[in-house]
Amino acid sequence: MHQLEGRGTAADAPHAVLWWDRLVAGDPAAGRPRPPLDGDTTADVVVVGAGSTGVWTAYYLLEADPSLDVLVLDADRAGAGAGGRLAGAVPTRPLGDPDAGREDVEEDRQRDLRAALRDSVVEVGGVLAAEQVDAGFRYGGLVTLARTFPAVDRVAARAAAAPRLGDEERLLDGVGAARHVRAEGVLAATWSPDGAHVDPVRLQRGLLDVLEARGARVAERTAALRVSPGAVATVHGVVRAPRVVVTTGATTVPGAPGAASVVRSGALATEPLPEEVWQEVGLAPGVTVVEDRHRPLQLVRSTDDRLVAGGAPDDLLRVADLLPAVRHHAVTHVWTARHGVTGDGRPAVGLDAGSGIAWGVGAGVGGPALANLAGRVLADLVTGAGSALTELPWVRRPAEPSRLAVPPAVRDAAAAWADRAEERRGRVPALAGLLARRLPR
Repeated sequence: MHQLEGRGTAADAPHAVLWWDRLVAGDPAAGRPRPPLDGDTTADVVVVGAGSTGVWTAYYLLEADPSLDVLVLDADRAGAGAGGRLAGAVPTRPLGDPDAGREDVEEDRQRDLRAALRDSVVEVGGVLAAEQVDAGFRYGGLVTLARTFPAVDRVAARAAAAPRLGDEERLLDGVGAARHVRAEGVLAATWSPDGAHVDPVRLQRGLLDVLEARGARVAERTAALRVSPGAVATVHGVVRAPRVVVTTGATTVPGAPGAASVVRSGALATEPLPEEVWQEVGLAPGVTVVEDRHRPLQLVRSTDDRLVAGGAPDDLLRVADLLPAVRHHAVTHVWTARHGVTGDGRPAVGLDAGSGIAWGVGAGVGGPALANLAGRVLADLVTGAGSALTELPWVRRPAEPSRLAVPPAVRDAAAAWADRAEERRGRVPALAGLLARRLPR
């Protein structure tokens, strides 16, 4: 693949992110921040963080009670954080899948979580259609590729377990996989209908427009300095509210439950590819492709016919090995993201009823479906709805200990080690496998 060309010259600059580039190219005013908070104020609920989880939370709060005075704060601009820097896939088995396959979670509770995630894919598409938010949402399904024998074992086990968890996931051989995407070295694959693609920045900023039309207030460029029961101190004033929801991702706000550590992800986008390349690749719009690895690689086709890849930053150029047809086409955008995670690396949401502070950590890295589910759960917790969603296994108290708190750098190094071992020797060293399994996959 060609070296980086065009406007994306700094990996962390907003203009390097494809979704921001497309947003401002269509309408320069669309990316301008809303005014910051103007002094002290009050609200029924204040949401700190206008990322994907925060925006969905505010949306469902107003769905539950349109009379609520909801204020959404963001330190920068909605969509500029990690949730707006993903590849745009909307799978039901996101890279941050919180509890599927955990031995310490009963199968019926895993089944409930899987059903909620499948519903969330449909919910994202349904809300965007109902609210007339043009975020390029397309259904297409999820294809998971196995290119090593251990990966074949994993996808086969997942397909075998799918009926027990209520999933539809079919095991395919290499020929069957090629009907969805023609990638190099594929030994087996699975296909599920539950997947889609969306422009994450247009989704977040479009939902903010909907919130404002319903009476919510949004203040961007308003960083929170401290969270206390019933109050949020910001750089532009103090907000007093009986309920506070903190969804700040990798940024920790003093006084609030937050991320135990931070992990990085990356993404790249090619130039628009000609139709003959897409014919050779065989990837249809809306389909999400995941290479099953301990550090998975995620591929989608954007609405303007670019190939977008997401995964570990130093794994992204594997795209050229996976899809040789794109090798001689330029990469025009490269960007990175920082994600807050819990001590065990798995997303979690919760509410401290005594303080009135709700929180969500790590849902954004799982993609729009998991963020949507987090928003629905948080809204139910805050309003006291007591729905089945609040009984899902990833709802917990911030003080709960992690199963195994392995530092993210150690987990990531172990995952990379495990992947290299699989490719070279067809097996994973026991220690690498133990540590890598603590990564959300």
